[in-house]
Amino acid sequence: MKSTAQHIQETFQKEYKGEKGFKELYRQRLIEFRKEKKSVVRVKKPTNIARARNLGYKAKKGIIVVRARVRKGSGMHKRPKSGRKPKRMGVKKLTRRISIKSIAEQRASRKYPNCEVLNSYFVGEDGQRKYYEIILVDTAAPEIKKDKDLKWICKDEQRGRAERGLTGSGKKSRGLRRKGKGAEKVRPSLRAHQRQAK
Repeated sequence: MKSTAQHIQETFQKEYKGEKGFKELYRQRLIEFRKEKKSVVRVKKPTNIARARNLGYKAKKGIIVVRARVRKGSGMHKRPKSGRKPKRMGVKKLTRRISIKSIAEQRASRKYPNCEVLNSYFVGEDGQRKYYEIILVDTAAPEIKKDKDLKWICKDEQRGRAERGLTGSGKKSRGLRRKGKGAEKVRPSLRAHQRQAK
């Protein structure tokens, strides 16, 4: 038998795929997201509770969830005025060094400087923006310091996790998720081995 969490995850997957009967729910949710004036908004509870719990969310003091929206695409790139052959003048197919998910985490971290980013997950996208929910932890809260599962985030070496690329999406951007043949040059960092990692 499937658990409640599995049923919730399946429902969200059907919504994201736009299956019949779920498409309108997803559309209405995105309309509500779009009406929000601020780009980083605190929410009362996670939209996808099953995914949030998998990533370490607990309904207790010291843990908050915020929703961040980030524009899609690779950003604006200016076309050089001169000094290139036409082949090298283009601005297409240029990507940023960090993912849109990492950008959302960093924005949330800047808005709540007393909290550290635990993790984040995707909640939707429209034609212009992507929406992520970020789980933030107040490292000064006594409830967190006593929690055996979360007290590790209170250590000094975990400060500025989002900015230093220590979250899941940050490690992926740094190339640290790769294993096996071809991944020899990704550690210890992108700057090591003559910047060949990316």
